Amino acid sequence: MAINANHPFEELDGRRCAVVERNVSPERVEFIRYILEGNGYTVVVTPSPPPKAAAAPKPVEGEEPPPPAPEPPATFTVGVTDVTFNAVNAIFGRLLRSPEGRVVTLAYWQQKEEVPSDGVPYFQKPQP
Repeated sequence: MAINANHPFEELDGRRCAVVERNVSPERVEFIRYILEGNGYTVVVTPSPPPKAAAAPKPVEGEEPPPPAPEPPATFTVGVTDVTFNAVNAIFGRLLRSPEGRVVTLAYWQQKEEVPSDGVPYFQKPQP
């Protein structure tokens, strides 16, 4: 358990890991793995537990039971074995590099940009 919500860590696949992101899609897992492994981190990915479903109400006599709820999409929890890792500190501290050698920016990490560009600080970029 983390001291606070800003630095979570838990056991993933039997290894103590700092949690990078939870409930991410398979495409996002590959993007995060690509960046973190390029920076020398050992990435651990495990399936996220399914969300808790509310109990379905009992059908009234004579009514047709409601259709079953759709299955939630498969999501994953991504962590790194370095328990001192914190994604926010790594991004704003300019500690992560893209495979091309550029500094990973917040917009690139959030996949809003195709290529990280740190010529203009994030707080001076125009908001969409």
